[in-house]
Amino acid sequence: MSETEQRKTIYLGQQPLHPSTAATSGEEITISGETFYKITAVDLMRPFFMSIVSHSDHWMFISSTGGLTAGRKNSDFALFPYYTDDKITESAETTGSKTVILVEESNRELLWEPFSSSYRGAYRIERNLYKNAYGNKIIFEELNADLGLTFRYQWAPSERFGFVRHATLTSSANDSKSIRILDGVQNILPYGVPQGLQSGSSNLVDAYKKCELEGNTLGIYALSALISDKAEPSESLKANVVWSLGMEQPKVLLCSKQLEAFRTGAAVVTERDIKAERGAYFVQSDFVLDAGASKDWVIAADLGKSIRDAIRLRSDLVSVKSLTQDIFEDIEQGSRGLISLIAASDGLQLTAHRRRNIRHFANTMFNVMRGGIFDENYTIEKADFMAYIDQANHKVYFKKSPAMAAWPDQFDLFFLQEQAQADDDLNFKRLCAEYLPLKFSRRHGDPSRPWNRFSINLRNEDDGSKILDYQGNWRDIFQNWEALVHSYPEFIEGMIFKFLNATTFDGYNPYRVFKDGFEWETIEPDNPWSYIGYWGDHQIIYLLKFLEFLQAYHPEKLDEYFANDSFVYANVPYRIKPYDELLKDPKNTIEFDHEREARIGLKKDEIGGDGALLRGAHVFIYKVNFVEKIMATMLAKVANFIPEGGIWMNTQRPEWNDANNALVGNGVSMVTLYYLRRFMVYFQNVLAATDHEEVQVSDELLACFKRMKATLSNQDVLSSPRITNAERRAILDGLGSAASDYREQIYRSNFDGHKSALKLSELADFIGSSVAYLEHSIAANKRDDGLYHAYNLVTVQPDGGLDITYLPEMLEGQVAVLSAGLLDADESLGVLDALK
Repeated sequence: MSETEQRKTIYLGQQPLHPSTAATSGEEITISGETFYKITAVDLMRPFFMSIVSHSDHWMFISSTGGLTAGRKNSDFALFPYYTDDKITESAETTGSKTVILVEESNRELLWEPFSSSYRGAYRIERNLYKNAYGNKIIFEELNADLGLTFRYQWAPSERFGFVRHATLTSSANDSKSIRILDGVQNILPYGVPQGLQSGSSNLVDAYKKCELEGNTLGIYALSALISDKAEPSESLKANVVWSLGMEQPKVLLCSKQLEAFRTGAAVVTERDIKAERGAYFVQSDFVLDAGASKDWVIAADLGKSIRDAIRLRSDLVSVKSLTQDIFEDIEQGSRGLISLIAASDGLQLTAHRRRNIRHFANTMFNVMRGGIFDENYTIEKADFMAYIDQANHKVYFKKSPAMAAWPDQFDLFFLQEQAQADDDLNFKRLCAEYLPLKFSRRHGDPSRPWNRFSINLRNEDDGSKILDYQGNWRDIFQNWEALVHSYPEFIEGMIFKFLNATTFDGYNPYRVFKDGFEWETIEPDNPWSYIGYWGDHQIIYLLKFLEFLQAYHPEKLDEYFANDSFVYANVPYRIKPYDELLKDPKNTIEFDHEREARIGLKKDEIGGDGALLRGAHVFIYKVNFVEKIMATMLAKVANFIPEGGIWMNTQRPEWNDANNALVGNGVSMVTLYYLRRFMVYFQNVLAATDHEEVQVSDELLACFKRMKATLSNQDVLSSPRITNAERRAILDGLGSAASDYREQIYRSNFDGHKSALKLSELADFIGSSVAYLEHSIAANKRDDGLYHAYNLVTVQPDGGLDITYLPEMLEGQVAVLSAGLLDADESLGVLDALK
């Protein structure tokens, strides 16, 4: 007997269970002229998480189970509670859409709850999921073969109306059916509940909830008072609203208390005033659905409405037909707005491969959502630019505001560049160069990565005026700008200035960058996720991509930077420990300088974002040229060079991703070494092409450079196939101690302001010596299988020598070595063949 023949029928009471027989599959389909991707039998898959986007400040994260969170701007303005993705996935029965249908058939009322797991197997059903190609619409569908009914609902964002849920019940039966339906959404938050309060004190929040029905269908969800322990009155003046169209004279419920009664066939009554209960919005209606007919209705929800807004909306609800048309037109206008945003970054692609076109749109869209998109090509609005200057440096703003006031209300980038070039204020010139009129950017936080908090800042909450803003973790911003610059090549200088002027004198960068400056991580005693450190992959390759692009578009620009003292250092309150201590404990290498952070805070309060820039002994913002900034970045990597091992990862953070956390301290990166080789060869070519013979460099950095140059000038060890552990230690000692002394000097007393001439031929010689060591190490890291090592481990031996051990192969290493520019065509093909 087969397993199937032996299996007995399982019953739910007297009703046999109907396990799904559909097979999960995917296909591209068209609905109302729009492309969607359909997953058939989605409930047989493991639940997965999705982001529904908009052209505005909407955000929605939704599980394939139907559980969701949504809101505007950020997680403090949520319509449904913002939790982690596991909790959202598990909340499908209590948060978001809920539908209960009673179908009269043969003198019986049959209970059907689409998408619910409570009665799974009671009917022969199929559950499907559709998401449109633009990513701003999603449809859940359940087909009930036993009842001959299909229920579906669609979520879509609307600028004017918030989040629109369009539901449809369709009959495929041969006869008409009497329907009683209760449909809506659950766990609606009132306005004014920040994420932390909801996550930590949701029961307290429940006690303050007040749900009211205005007119026949307008639900208002507010707090009875702002939640505070202060002994003072605090009235909540805004509310979230939910309303519906399409049901004839429905009963409206404002919470979920009557759901169980409806399931048992009892009549429900309209609720007009509910207190201290979790908000919901349900419409209940009875109707006859003819054979082959459909019935549809709309529920819309939005946030932060004033009393005036509510009065206007109640009036609008009188004109049902006109309002229904307005809803769907506004949704489509939002789709056009989203397409326009992505088109501005060359996200529309037309090839013979439709899936690739769709994928390219999605890739570009998420790229723009991270790094932003320029507001109006190269157009700049004077009001935003002046506000930016004021935020960055009040003193510069006060000095320059009369001149800026005379500028036209709108001008282009080239006008700004002309004004900056004609000005003699180096701080103003720097701020002009860094200005980037970006919008639509946000950090990459979501319920699957709750340690990052996103915020979509598009409008001023007080007057509704436009806001231009960008924010993100370092890697997210500069990786995404790498693609964006191909659409806006004239902004490349701004990107380079923003990058270089947010890096530190010791060659690293803060964790986050935004329009008005940058910020660093701090240790929060109650947050186990908080930590400090510098990511090792942030500096070389991202900067190199920008410099290569600039040279391709404006080859003369780099040469102009050589004597341009418009570059500065970020003042991050981290202290990398002295070299000897790095060797003793390479996993604990950075101290947080609380005193320095306090001084930075005071300076930012005094002048603005520029208060976080490093100052010299003369107390003014310390300014250097382009060559010095490149040297600081390059020497930071060379200082941690371990021959035949890689770049020592000793700044408490790994490279590329958190999966490499275990490598911190004892790990050495060949990945960064491969990119460093490409970087140094590039800069060597730049030096060969310039007419400059020397540049002025800070004495402190110059002394460090000369010591490191002396260490690498000895090339004798490169004549041997392998470098010994003792030789490896001697080289690292020479490099690491030079960088350590330099750091300690600046930590102690800042730059003294004295600079000396550095012959560029001397810098070129240093790069040549360094490249020889790097290429030797690359050759030593070729594996027997034709691949190259990505990461290695270093161990300090009892005799002081440095021993290298190799780790298994990683794809990052092959990508990086192919990018290094060292391998010829045959060698590159060898790596690709070895990957097969």
